Amino acid sequence: MKIVYNCIVFFASLLLPVVAIFNKKIKLFVDGRKQTFSKIATLKNSKTIWFHAASLGEFEQAIPLIEVLKVTHAEYKILVTFFSPSGYEIRKHFKLADVVCYLPLDSRSNAKLFVETVNPAFAIFVKYEFWPNLLFELKRKEISTILVSGIFRKEQVFFKKYGGFMRVPLKSFAHFFVQDNSSKELLSSIHFDNVTVAGDTRFDRVSKILEQENTLDFINEFKDGKYTLVAGSTWKEDEVLLINYINNEASEDEKFIIAPHTIHPTSIVELQKSIDKKSVLYSEKSDYDVKESQVFIIDTIGLLTKIYAAADVAYVGGGLKTGLHNVLEPATFGIPVVIGNIISKFKEAVDLVELKGCISIENTEELTTVLRKLKTEDLYRKKTGGINKKYIQDHLGATQSIIKFINDKL
Repeated sequence: MKIVYNCIVFFASLLLPVVAIFNKKIKLFVDGRKQTFSKIATLKNSKTIWFHAASLGEFEQAIPLIEVLKVTHAEYKILVTFFSPSGYEIRKHFKLADVVCYLPLDSRSNAKLFVETVNPAFAIFVKYEFWPNLLFELKRKEISTILVSGIFRKEQVFFKKYGGFMRVPLKSFAHFFVQDNSSKELLSSIHFDNVTVAGDTRFDRVSKILEQENTLDFINEFKDGKYTLVAGSTWKEDEVLLINYINNEASEDEKFIIAPHTIHPTSIVELQKSIDKKSVLYSEKSDYDVKESQVFIIDTIGLLTKIYAAADVAYVGGGLKTGLHNVLEPATFGIPVVIGNIISKFKEAVDLVELKGCISIENTEELTTVLRKLKTEDLYRKKTGGINKKYIQDHLGATQSIIKFINDKL
């Protein structure tokens, strides 16, 4: 299996540059990796703590740890690597990191050069990134490596009869900090007992949002004291349902803020044209009296968390097809959250649906029924939001547990 894996990586290295000619995202993936080794060369001979995250969501789980380590271990450099362009492109200028770059393809030569160059004092992988050659090198160099906010499912290759090759890299981890007991039991079934159920560091992250200034004057001006639904990180399939409600069901005293996941100008124009009610774009807000519009389209990034603070209800996109986005950010503000129905891979969403803080829908009729109820029944809306707030508060503390372990090793 090891030979097969290395052959796959080799052929991927040949194929991806060809695909990049025709695919913008793959081009970012390929071109970005050309800079990796020159970037990490600046860390040579430094004491470095390395964080690796697949994409943006996983990186959010690393941030609480980075924030603490920058204070308690300021003598260490921080390296952050991403696998996906959707993480790197948004966070490539992250101020608390000394170097942010792409993870190189997991060939044996790349892994050896990467680990020898960085020679991290400590390596932290987030949630579910398992690259055999890199992990083998970390183990060979006796570099302390942990997995944080990990989550395992019985469908994963580690727990199959043929999963022996992928179980070997798991031995590189000094410790697993997992989100739930199910993950701990699965690891125990394949004889890994160096496991702590610490929870998810994102709870600590989103809880701190409440400590920052979340007021946006232009949002307050638009809202004008009226009931407002904020739809965050929406995809086309989410917008079809939302627009049907806005065009056919919404009352005049109901306002909507839509922050699409894709803000390409063509997509934004198409979205705005599909809305019958008066709308305004963030990029054009200075040209209009925004409170006269019923729909505000946010055609920029970086504002969504603060916008959730102004919401009476949130809709979080991605749960109908693409992959659910972060429900914890709106939940921390103590508001109801509406999501799609494809959520089985998102523990917090499954939990909150069971607790009835999140409401899962799968079609126009269900969304309409839910939004009408949330709009008209104040007590129901407040009770639902309160469930979400309590859920956040009940799951704090993962960061402290992990930091204690790191402190003992550094």
